[in-house]
Amino acid sequence: MEGRRREELVSNEGSHMSASEKPHIFSSHGERRAEKTGSVACPHMMWLTLLYSITGGAALLYALYRWLIPAVVQYHAGLALIWHDVIVERILDTVTQSTRPQRILGAVQKNATRGDPRSVVRAIDQYCRNQEWAMNVGDEKGCILDSVVSEVNPATVLELGTYCGYSTVRIASLLPPHAKLITLEFNPEFAVIARQVIAWAGLEDKIQLVEGASGDLIPKMKEQFGVETFDLVFLDHWKDRYLPDTKLMEECGLLRKGSVLLADNVICPGTPEYLEFVRSSPRYESQYFKSHLEYTKVEDGMEKSVFLG
Repeated sequence: MEGRRREELVSNEGSHMSASEKPHIFSSHGERRAEKTGSVACPHMMWLTLLYSITGGAALLYALYRWLIPAVVQYHAGLALIWHDVIVERILDTVTQSTRPQRILGAVQKNATRGDPRSVVRAIDQYCRNQEWAMNVGDEKGCILDSVVSEVNPATVLELGTYCGYSTVRIASLLPPHAKLITLEFNPEFAVIARQVIAWAGLEDKIQLVEGASGDLIPKMKEQFGVETFDLVFLDHWKDRYLPDTKLMEECGLLRKGSVLLADNVICPGTPEYLEFVRSSPRYESQYFKSHLEYTKVEDGMEKSVFLG
């Protein structure tokens, strides 16, 4: 009797236990299946989370690189130059294992018609506006350059700073027959690319590209290149060379009465000493053409100065 009461008591206590208090009893087969399912699910979730994080991060970085940062810096001179001319150029040089001039040449060879100078100009403008900024005179200021060249209608032109040959092609395509354009480039790597761009435009016969420092070559213009004076000089090289090279051309007698100097980037990056000189000197009559830094909204301009003798 006493044994039965104990069994009934234990049985009643068990019936009053909550489901959470009752011991869980699984078969060994069920335990293995649960463990196996959990071990498979966890790595899958981890990989999916990692994949989503990488994809989202990559999309954010691309949006920043392609649209957001360019939209912000296009109104600020310093930021625009640092972003385009330092950061982006280094990134693309590393990723593509090529240089910016080489990429510009590739755009010309891919998109421009051989022998058509204007298609070469358009191909470079499209690439630099939509793909990668470059320090060409650009499409907006290029119209000012075209206007001055057409107005002067020069027989002899000196360009200081060839870079990839963009402005060289623009100028040469507007010159009258038998006109002569001499362009000076200090960087031999730029000169290699410029020669190919000029050849693609079909203008080799009108252009003489000379490698070297402007300060060394300007005094040799008469003896070595047979030029008495220049009708038009386009300054687009190192900004700190604008003033000394202008004075050097005066000293060497390369400017005649009516010779026109057209200087690019007089606001950004800027050439304050040169501007002060041509605007205050009685030997020049100067006019400023307001514009923007190539392929941006940053204020820049070109200074046209007529030498009065």
